[in-house]
Amino acid sequence: MKEYDIIIIGAGPAGLQAGIHTARRRHSVLILGKLKASALWNAHIENYFGVAGKVDGSELLKIGLAQAQSFGADFLEEDVVKIDKEETGFTVETENGSLFRSLVLILALGVKKKKKIFKDEDKFVGKGVSYCVDCDAWFYRGKKVAVIGDGSAAFHGAQTLTKFAEKVYLIPYPFSPSEVSEEQISKIQKEVGSTDKKGAIEVVYKKPVEIIGEVEVSGLRFEDGEVIAVDGIFIEMGAKGPLELFSPLGVELDSETFSFVKVNQRMETSVPGVFACGDITGPPLQVAKAVGEGCVAGISASDYVRALKKKG
Repeated sequence: MKEYDIIIIGAGPAGLQAGIHTARRRHSVLILGKLKASALWNAHIENYFGVAGKVDGSELLKIGLAQAQSFGADFLEEDVVKIDKEETGFTVETENGSLFRSLVLILALGVKKKKKIFKDEDKFVGKGVSYCVDCDAWFYRGKKVAVIGDGSAAFHGAQTLTKFAEKVYLIPYPFSPSEVSEEQISKIQKEVGSTDKKGAIEVVYKKPVEIIGEVEVSGLRFEDGEVIAVDGIFIEMGAKGPLELFSPLGVELDSETFSFVKVNQRMETSVPGVFACGDITGPPLQVAKAVGEGCVAGISASDYVRALKKKG
């Protein structure tokens, strides 16, 4: 079984940045994960420091991986299926049965969407389907968009989009008035009425069943057959970390949603030797935030390993 100082689980911007910092500090480092699993893979980036114009997320990930490897980090494009805590470190098993041991773990697995609305949703990610209003609202200036979701995230997303889009359709979940309580309907109308002075938001109590479009989103079909023309669909159904994978470690979760890993300023979790960074620590789910936390986690993990080795 090959041993490393540090194993990083996740090959998104947070994990790769952690890999750059730890490898550059002369540690033996293994990055496990798939680039295409990152939410960044299908995204287009305009609001990242030093990037002029629009950059494909896939290209940014490839560059980040090359950087980490240039400093000596190993990379294995396999998903992790099991993590075990041992007396002097951790053992990680991949989907193909490979086993590795490390002194320290950095969790950078990103998040999973809690609910999928459309069966062909993935096909349109980055081509009209988005999960982040703050990230992508700018791309829909003067266009028509739909926001599908439950809770305050959908309301706030719709409100934000009125500053950019020509028209915003807010589709609350559950999808029909018969499934929504009078109290919820009243709340929706109050929320929309207090923020939408120009009529830019239209609340639709229907179930969307199909995304219309060849390559990019052009419309949305409802259960009753009605089709509305939209250029973008924002899905705000919430997200959570892959809890089933790292729950055996016993890391503490955030006290509000119990969906993300709780960390301190050094990106330390409640378990000694386990660090976390990126989307897995909670919103905002932004590339810049993920990279910054990856930097901190990498430096903190490096300091932790050096302290362990100094003790002997």
